[in-house]
Amino acid sequence: MNTSKDKIENKRASDPIDQLIFEGGLRMKKIWFDQDLDLIIVLLNNKKILKRPLSDFKQLADATEQQLNQFDNDGIGIYWPDLDEDLSLRGFLKYELAKMDTPLVA
Repeated sequence: MNTSKDKIENKRASDPIDQLIFEGGLRMKKIWFDQDLDLIIVLLNNKKILKRPLSDFKQLADATEQQLNQFDNDGIGIYWPDLDEDLSLRGFLKYELAKMDTPLVA
């Protein structure tokens, strides 16, 4: 007997980013911040590194070092309860893909 729960659980993701995350098991393993370099650095479980400017997120850019380091990471999302800020692995991946489409400027 097929239930609606079976239909949801057995449905394949149509988006390639979602496929990497939900079917391929891609996860954020560690996260670092460097305020002087304006960077969020994410180490993935496939040993790749993603970077994003901290200044892209006002709440995080204005945070203290202690506030930045008070986050929860479930592998697919980062949450700062005290700052009420959320970032997703999906967002980091989309940012990286968008950079690939941007020509380098000398």
